[in-house]
Amino acid sequence: MAESIPGVSVLSDELLERIRSRAARYDRENGFFDEDLDELVAAGYLKAFVPAGYGGLGMTLAEVAREQQRLAGAAPATALAVNMHLVWTGVAKVLRDRGDDSLDFVLREAGAGEIFGFGISEAGNDLVLFGSTTDAAPEPGGGYRFTGTKIFTSLSPAWTRLGVTGLDTTGEDAPRVVYGFIPRDAVSDGTVEIKDDWDTVGMRASQSRSTVLKGALAPADRVVRRLAPGPNPDPLVFGIFANFELLLASVYTGIGARALELATLTVKTRSSLKTGQPYAQDPDIRFRIASAAIQQDALAPQIQAVASDVDNLVNHGGQWFPKLVGVKVRATETAREVVDKAIRVSGGSSYFNSSELGRLYRDVLAGIFHPSDDESAHTTVANALLGPIQ
Repeated sequence: MAESIPGVSVLSDELLERIRSRAARYDRENGFFDEDLDELVAAGYLKAFVPAGYGGLGMTLAEVAREQQRLAGAAPATALAVNMHLVWTGVAKVLRDRGDDSLDFVLREAGAGEIFGFGISEAGNDLVLFGSTTDAAPEPGGGYRFTGTKIFTSLSPAWTRLGVTGLDTTGEDAPRVVYGFIPRDAVSDGTVEIKDDWDTVGMRASQSRSTVLKGALAPADRVVRRLAPGPNPDPLVFGIFANFELLLASVYTGIGARALELATLTVKTRSSLKTGQPYAQDPDIRFRIASAAIQQDALAPQIQAVASDVDNLVNHGGQWFPKLVGVKVRATETAREVVDKAIRVSGGSSYFNSSELGRLYRDVLAGIFHPSDDESAHTTVANALLGPIQ
């Protein structure tokens, strides 16, 4: 296991307040979080998973998950986009901790300042990692050219390396899902087109635009896997699931925590014309606040426990995937319920776009679209407990 810096916290309260102060503007203008990214890079946050020997902080998944909850409480869209870089560096760390150096180049390059994007999602592809609608055509020497469209590509204005998947249907062992990394130079040479199509209800600053691959080349030394379609025990697949699900859960947990904080402050300062008392004295509102707090309190400890098991190489065998999808779905669904309760007790002002709670309400909706979705997660858990449907 990689060593971590004990108790490290990269995100100071002052930094988070500056990030919070810009979130409403980014949302209103549908703009990318340039200033946030510059500050996070300067603070070394994008090197959180990178070992000290490569110029990074050597943090654990449990530590990064805690920091992502704090960042999401300040600016959910910024945290969500940064997640995608952290996922790839986290995957590289998971593999390295288990004696696999095939993604060490990700850690070295992240340590040198490269920013990684996550180009996996495709419209209509509910197989996610287990299949692809993108064509992966082999090149002499071992490289691959990828042709297809990726959606929800966060960090579109800033990534310098894009991790992608495609399906190779040409080899003797075909089909195979191919994983490779494409450099930003592909945008300049016209083999990657980044569309300006991100105009969404929430998570606007993430600028998760569609990315069209037009024979974009992943060089041979950046092709990291050729895997059979379908569920696969390869450590790369585990690493992606572990980091993606736990870091996503962390972002939405941070949103719920911030909504509860705002609601608590609001009901202490708003008073009822009927009773003359602060709404914090209203039994119904107190019950709703308490209900949200009880739901919220369960999330961070579960994320901490499961992330620590990843860090400590605990072998849950076939129960790993139910655990991971369970955390993700519980966090995203609970966050949505907590934000809803926070808005119900905070009054009509939260319905305005100028309200932070209103923005959190829009941002938290994105959680239902990230894999694994609610239906897929329940299938995974049911199969683990009951076996597949005969």
